[in-house]
Amino acid sequence: MQKIEIRIVRNRNTLFKMYYDFTQEKRKKAFFNTILVTAKAVTWRINMRILVVNDDGITSEGIKRLAQLAARFGEVWVVAPDDQCSAMSQKITVRGDMKVKRIDFPVPAVQAYSVGGTPADCVKAALYHLMPERPDIVFSGINYGYNCGYDILYSGTVGAAMEALSAGIPAIAFSKEMNDIYDVVDEYILPITKELLDNMPATSEIWNVNFPGCTLDEVKGIIWDAKPAQMEYYSDHYIREDYEDGSFSLTAAGLPVTDAPENTDIRYVLDRYISIGKIKSHIIK
Repeated sequence: MQKIEIRIVRNRNTLFKMYYDFTQEKRKKAFFNTILVTAKAVTWRINMRILVVNDDGITSEGIKRLAQLAARFGEVWVVAPDDQCSAMSQKITVRGDMKVKRIDFPVPAVQAYSVGGTPADCVKAALYHLMPERPDIVFSGINYGYNCGYDILYSGTVGAAMEALSAGIPAIAFSKEMNDIYDVVDEYILPITKELLDNMPATSEIWNVNFPGCTLDEVKGIIWDAKPAQMEYYSDHYIREDYEDGSFSLTAAGLPVTDAPENTDIRYVLDRYISIGKIKSHIIK
């Protein structure tokens, strides 16, 4: 019996490995056909052109980590707001100017630009004014805070992904718990992304991934096809200040929930699972 090991390696990282045993001529032919098909699929996956965006701003920790991930799959362009733009949804700028500036980015071989606009503006700027060719996919995130339940509707991270979808480009939105523990992200984001790239949803859907901010000992696993909870993760809460003229100001100070219905994305992240689901647009076909 003859046994062959095949590896595809990029930047010292093994992206694909398989073993094949054959003793007959038919098996040899099947083997080489398998290698040809597999090589084509893997070559596409490691030579992608990826646009990385976010809503937390060009200097955030999350976008740096996401660009590092994207660099393992091909050419990377980072185009992100020059300031914090959370809860912008898919808002775009229709009045005033947006300054676009090239940035020295802390990930090698990455083209990076800041935009004085929203996350959706960043996608438009990248597609129509910065990138010489359209990206194969858009990665949005890694957001500082979950995007689960009704909060998906407000999310600039998801809004940027939906903007890509409206331009006919597939997208994945990545988010994590609002803390500085990246253990679960660092361990799981690469294999999860490989799986998602091999199983992209319909042209009207994006993947939405939420990582708990806990240690590897605490994470319980991955839940696929998670459904959005019919509630907000950050419940409405405002700090009110009254003025002598009878007016008052409100400062948003949303409070994270501690409970949620079973079998929902919020329940999963509260229970320390990685939550992965699809978000569908009923406008984009």
